[in-house]
Amino acid sequence: MRVSVTRKNIKFLPDSSRIIARFFMSGELRTQQLIMRVLNLPDKKVNMALEQTLREFANRHRNISKVFMNHVIEIQDIIEEMEIDFKELSLERKLLLGAYCTSEYAIESAAIFNPSIVEDFDQTYLKPGEKRVIISFRATGEGHISSLVFRRAVLNSNNDLIISRVGDNIDVPVISFKKLYDKKRFSNKMKEMNIPEKYSQSIMNGLPDKFEHYSLKNEVEKVLQNSTLSTDKKIALEEMTWLVDSYYDIKFHKDSDLSERVIFPISSAEKSGIEDARFVHFTDDDNSVKIFATYTAYDGKTILPKLISTEDFYTFRVMPMHGNGARDKNLALFPRKIKGKYAMLARVDGVNNYIMYSDRATLWNNPEILQQPKYPWEFTQLGNCGSPIWTEEGWLIITHGVGTMRRYCIGASLFDLDDPSKEIGRLKEPLLTPMEHEREGYVPNVVYSCGSLIHNNNLILPYAVSDYSSTYGVVDMTELLAVLKRSKKA
Repeated sequence: MRVSVTRKNIKFLPDSSRIIARFFMSGELRTQQLIMRVLNLPDKKVNMALEQTLREFANRHRNISKVFMNHVIEIQDIIEEMEIDFKELSLERKLLLGAYCTSEYAIESAAIFNPSIVEDFDQTYLKPGEKRVIISFRATGEGHISSLVFRRAVLNSNNDLIISRVGDNIDVPVISFKKLYDKKRFSNKMKEMNIPEKYSQSIMNGLPDKFEHYSLKNEVEKVLQNSTLSTDKKIALEEMTWLVDSYYDIKFHKDSDLSERVIFPISSAEKSGIEDARFVHFTDDDNSVKIFATYTAYDGKTILPKLISTEDFYTFRVMPMHGNGARDKNLALFPRKIKGKYAMLARVDGVNNYIMYSDRATLWNNPEILQQPKYPWEFTQLGNCGSPIWTEEGWLIITHGVGTMRRYCIGASLFDLDDPSKEIGRLKEPLLTPMEHEREGYVPNVVYSCGSLIHNNNLILPYAVSDYSSTYGVVDMTELLAVLKRSKKA
């Protein structure tokens, strides 16, 4: 029996006006030449060029002068290597240099897709039957670099989304990297990433049991200066650097709107994208609440599963995940512990759904197969479409399946609350398939989600349309659970 889905008439579309000002540098030699050109300008022309730039761009960014100053600091070492006293440069000249090291990037110009939805912390001043929610999206721009963006909305009693106004200027957060690293854990993670010990051991031997972020980076950079390094050793050392850069905190300004906060790739481990964040409203055993999200960091060659947490959507902590189960994509955390342990879904082999348990939210080992492709619409691969959802009847897991012509469909399964390895039921037919008007996009024939929730006894299912735009559907939970429970007997 096919479960009915009510598709809502709302679209989240790419918006090329959503821009950030990011650091830009065209190689050290060209930057040195640029620096000399700016230094040779008379003060009057420096002031004129800076004023023209501010006139054209100040209304497009929050505190663009601060951005310019941050970016000139990025090239301070190059300036000082040219035997120029950075401190003696005028503020105007520094800002102009920073402007030359800045470019605009349209974060949503290509797509806004793979949404996830969670309940907002703030549920005040709402009418009966309403719920305030936060929706995250994977946004992509030039070069298909992915970042995380957010929208705030209210679900009304009719399950309609009332979207809050999107802010005008994107906020640039303050980034702080982890200060101390445990040498043993760091070495284990390098083994999981297949970084050969013969390349890393000489550097690790010289570090204390607890080492600082820049200690390892400085040691690696010294070795990388050797022009006779083999390509394999150079790659291994670069991977060590991007691993240590993968632990950091993000802090947005209090006067920024949620829609203005964008988590853009920061560490070299994610320079090609922050992909498919699966947000979940997590309640611990002591009833404390935190928002977690799992996502995939991609550097163009290697993927690294990461965990992000927040208690207010202003400050975020980002950490890589470890263990033989923390590989590939598709990790999704359960919203509460099971028998005192964290639980996680994964697709460690790229084909099947797995489950694993841990005492730590960042350490995942011993994955066990939970589901394998069973029906033709999911024969190519099977995975989750976000974190499991607690219901009185069991854990509801929304899945994705890939079939012929790499068509992505969305399904659903139900599992035992105390032992999620026990399947109660599974839809034989997709819950959602791409309709004719949903087939065209960056990647045709795809519907996909990264997280749903239940509101007024309805499943609110946001989903991406062919990796281009997003919308959502509503499913009656009574009907869905009835079909799932009957499917086991059929």
